[in-house]
Amino acid sequence: MGIRSLSSAPTLFAGLLAAAAASAPAAEVPLVEVRAAVAGGGLTIEGHLEPLRQATVAAQLGGNVLALLVKAGDRVKAGQPIARIDDRDVQAGLLRSEAGLAQAEAEARNARVSAERTRELKAQNFVSQAALDNAETQFRAAQAGVQQAQAARAQAALARGFAAVTAPFDGVVLATHLEAGDLASPGRPIATLYSPGALRATAQVPLSLVDAARRATRLEVELADGRRIAPARTTELASADPVSQTVEWRLELPPAALPGLLPGQVARVHFGGAAAPSATAAGPGFPYLPATALLRRGELTAVYVAQGGQFQLRAVRVGPDRGAEGVEVLAGLKPGEKVAANAVQAGLADARPAK
Repeated sequence: MGIRSLSSAPTLFAGLLAAAAASAPAAEVPLVEVRAAVAGGGLTIEGHLEPLRQATVAAQLGGNVLALLVKAGDRVKAGQPIARIDDRDVQAGLLRSEAGLAQAEAEARNARVSAERTRELKAQNFVSQAALDNAETQFRAAQAGVQQAQAARAQAALARGFAAVTAPFDGVVLATHLEAGDLASPGRPIATLYSPGALRATAQVPLSLVDAARRATRLEVELADGRRIAPARTTELASADPVSQTVEWRLELPPAALPGLLPGQVARVHFGGAAAPSATAAGPGFPYLPATALLRRGELTAVYVAQGGQFQLRAVRVGPDRGAEGVEVLAGLKPGEKVAANAVQAGLADARPAK
């Protein structure tokens, strides 16, 4: 009897815990309202670094890749071989074209001799004018055949040169897209190169903020290490992205700032002196939230939005942290929406918005 009671104790204990959990009230998480940004605070747009000069080298003929001579991170010189493609087929084509050229030249020599002989016979009135015209026509046709064969040989020689894929400029291999043994085809990428001597910061400015960005009196690019660099040149593209409704700004960095920088690094573009739209302006500006309301997991930044008595996780794009004012939310929220003040608590299974 005692043994039976001891064996049922864990089950009884688990049941008591489940009952206690069911009777415990759900955790209520305080909410904060998304507020509009303060006017006159300037604009900060998240961006990234990209090379000013980048090229994807592709195959120009079909065949197996015999050797891939570079790897990601390698530095290459202009004209340096990157890959070697099997050229036996184009080599055979070159031999055929050379044979065709030799045949055309022989036929042209024969037609020239025939035309000269016919011309002499016509001078002696042994043949008619029609025979001379026919001989000269055949000679001109043979000359055209030689030119055609020469062009075919030049094309075959050019194709053979495509078997050695070379770097178009001095640069760094960003990525390789084929391996030795893969089948290359015309247009298939082999490697991507970029020139490390010139980088730029690229930022996507929302259409609602383009006018404010244009009125900025000071532009700065904030790098990942905290440095702020004045761009050497700024370009605003003349078209907007139809999906994201943004305009791309490109800010070229001065050469002195390039050491240690890599394409793809995060960069922030600060439009100093630009009057950020506020709630009283023509449209709402960037909303902002306390830092505790943001959930950061790797590359994901999200918030818990209160909807219908529960929380819904929503991804957002954020700007700089303005301290007491909060963190700017560049996309994903509107002023007036309510989110969980503590993202960690809102992620619990029994969390619900406080009333």
